[in-house]
Amino acid sequence: MNMIVGSMLGNPLGGGLDSLTGGNEGEGEKTETGEDPEVVAARLEQEERRKDKHRKMEQEREKMRQGIRDKYNIQKKDESGGMGGFDMADGRIGAARKKTPEELAAEMHAEDDSLVGQLGLTEHVEKAKTAVNGAFEMVKGFLPFGK
Repeated sequence: MNMIVGSMLGNPLGGGLDSLTGGNEGEGEKTETGEDPEVVAARLEQEERRKDKHRKMEQEREKMRQGIRDKYNIQKKDESGGMGGFDMADGRIGAARKKTPEELAAEMHAEDDSLVGQLGLTEHVEKAKTAVNGAFEMVKGFLPFGK
């Protein structure tokens, strides 16, 4: 009879299941994240061992690199960014460096030193370029492949 009443209340074993599986034990031993402190400590210990292992591997690699440098008389590159005159733009070696507005203005003035600039035809050349580009855009609008 007790079993029937227990099953009607939603607990088929009358509360015996929780005590058999240890369901309510250790409720106060959880951390804020809901994990067992022993699990957290084991995870931290494993992480430390992994970091130590990688540190040792990197030391061994550096010893091997140094042996190669010594054998072939290769100088170690500076960590300070001295890449032998290469600019490192966006973290890439040999990437094209973007010009500043000042550099662009200086380049425009340098073009004035060209033959066109020396003859004073710079304004006329710019007007001609604008006219040609306008005509090209107009023709491109009429052609079916330019749309």
